[in-house]
Amino acid sequence: MKILSAQKTREADAWTVAHEPIADIDLMERAATACAQWLYEHIPGTRSVRVFAGTGNNGGDGIAIARLLAEKGYRVEVFLAGDPDKLSPNCRINYDRLPHPPGTLRENPSSGLFPKGEVGVIIDALFGTGLTRPVEGFPAEIIREINRSESLVISIDIPSGLFADQSVRSIKDPAIVMADFTLTFSPPKLAFFFPENHQYTGEWVLLDIGISGEFISRAETSDFMVTRSDVKPLLHHRTKFAHKGMFGHALLICGGAGKMGAAVLAARGCLRSGAGLVTVRTPRSGVNILQTAVPEAMLAIDPHEQFYSELPVLENYTATGIGPGIGLEKCTQSAFKLLIQAGNPMVIDADALNILGENKTWLGFLPRGCILTPHPREFERIAGKSANDFERNQRQREFSFRHSCYIVLKGAYTAVTTPDGKCYFNTTGNPGMATGGSGDVLTGILTGLIAQHYLPLQACLLGTYLHGMAGDLAAMDTGQEALIAGDLVNYLGKAFHSVYGEL
Repeated sequence: MKILSAQKTREADAWTVAHEPIADIDLMERAATACAQWLYEHIPGTRSVRVFAGTGNNGGDGIAIARLLAEKGYRVEVFLAGDPDKLSPNCRINYDRLPHPPGTLRENPSSGLFPKGEVGVIIDALFGTGLTRPVEGFPAEIIREINRSESLVISIDIPSGLFADQSVRSIKDPAIVMADFTLTFSPPKLAFFFPENHQYTGEWVLLDIGISGEFISRAETSDFMVTRSDVKPLLHHRTKFAHKGMFGHALLICGGAGKMGAAVLAARGCLRSGAGLVTVRTPRSGVNILQTAVPEAMLAIDPHEQFYSELPVLENYTATGIGPGIGLEKCTQSAFKLLIQAGNPMVIDADALNILGENKTWLGFLPRGCILTPHPREFERIAGKSANDFERNQRQREFSFRHSCYIVLKGAYTAVTTPDGKCYFNTTGNPGMATGGSGDVLTGILTGLIAQHYLPLQACLLGTYLHGMAGDLAAMDTGQEALIAGDLVNYLGKAFHSVYGEL
């Protein structure tokens, strides 16, 4: 699914009005109806609702929602933050449709609007995606009163004061609504995918209001949200007479003294991803552990007792994954340098990334099309610090372009960047996956997919989606707190079923 800029979203609205055809006031009614339907399902009619509306189209959405809620018997009060003589045309129409004129706020917000101890519902419809400068003055005071209230706060389309396409980190004491929920309209906003904005968006819900699919399909963008419908077509289907030789031979260089669990998890993830054969390069001390814990994997035994120290013969392998648990020994670093110079299809993670961070001149040796899977601190070590999440995302794109590689930046909405400057945000996964070993499983999955001849971008999108889906399915049974990395391996089969549509 495409993510469009605020400007492109406005163009999509205009295109829909011009070509569907539908009047723009009716498109606003669609948006209000979609929000009201969500509110009917989630907010009891016994709760009081206060709608704070601006004078633009976002305010028009809010006023229309208030009317629809009142028709269903909700106790709704509407407060207009601005001059009634300066309403946008569609806001004016909805203003006139209200059975009673709303209260008008022109001075400091009265404390009576936010009674202490009353846990009602506030609907924020002050400013939409057209905002281009920080909120100041009287509107900022309203926003701060909303944030100090004890009510459930629901923002319409975007929390008022938040920019859709740029960071607010540089603004001192920004006035931005801190919503519990944001009811936003498809396509989604880029700002929703970055950690720095979660305190404002809360849980965001994507509502379809019938924006022209023709316009969206033609719109140019470099940002995408990955859903099941995007990854299902990527799956390779097995034929009746398939055999293991058709599904590749993956080499995993993982594990070291005290960290053989990383190799076990990566190997299990690789096997469960469908690789035909899996070999683990292990120091001699890990032989018994791996042969006991992962009997399906073969071993290529390194001459060193404790660490990876020597480049193996690579001609029999279709893909290599390296990094989890290998350590930073000098012999390990030297062997890694030779490996990246060999140019094989490769997934690079964990300690291998830290080696690159200590030897940045080696970045020039990275094989074209390789996949790097850092978490934010590991990415910082190889690409430098960033002032905010938007800047980090731009650095990520530039790094992928400069080194012709794919970056899988792990976290909520794991971001995959490509050599041509695109970014794909994954939508599966949950906080229970923030546990040791989760990344090792992902390394195994990605290596297994590359070994099966998935293209790098296909492997990144499918692998991150399956990894997160396995976590979601596991959390449904174990809860997030009790989830461990091994659960991701155990639920990977069900994740495949989910993508196929068999769950």
